[in-house]
Amino acid sequence: MTMVRQTRQRSAVIEVLQTSRDHPDAAQVHTQVREKLPSVSLGTVYRTLDALVRDGVVMTIERTGQATRYDYKRAGEHHHHAVCRACGAIFDVPAAALPQPPAAALPAGFQVTDVHLEFMGVCAGCAEKNRA
Repeated sequence: MTMVRQTRQRSAVIEVLQTSRDHPDAAQVHTQVREKLPSVSLGTVYRTLDALVRDGVVMTIERTGQATRYDYKRAGEHHHHAVCRACGAIFDVPAAALPQPPAAALPAGFQVTDVHLEFMGVCAGCAEKNRA
């Protein structure tokens, strides 16, 4: 991770992402940052998010046809995601709760550096609406 100057805008974006569990998009981050810094522009939020992704502090969650969502990488808290196909909600799934892939399933000599796993389905709220 490169060392960058900690600006008020950067701190505010990080705070929004650290306290959010719903994986906001840039517009949602912008709305929340403006509560503290009313003059911050959407462009500044986008540039800050790009820098945080580049620095490895934040990861993106990209869905075809939808805005990119952002997830703060909490130290020691690796997780995967469950995505509702109906409402688009994204839920964290702790990596520790899942078995690790067997080394025999990977190509010989392959060294795993990171794992991103997504479970696609329908959340309980949407399933209930469909039953009604």
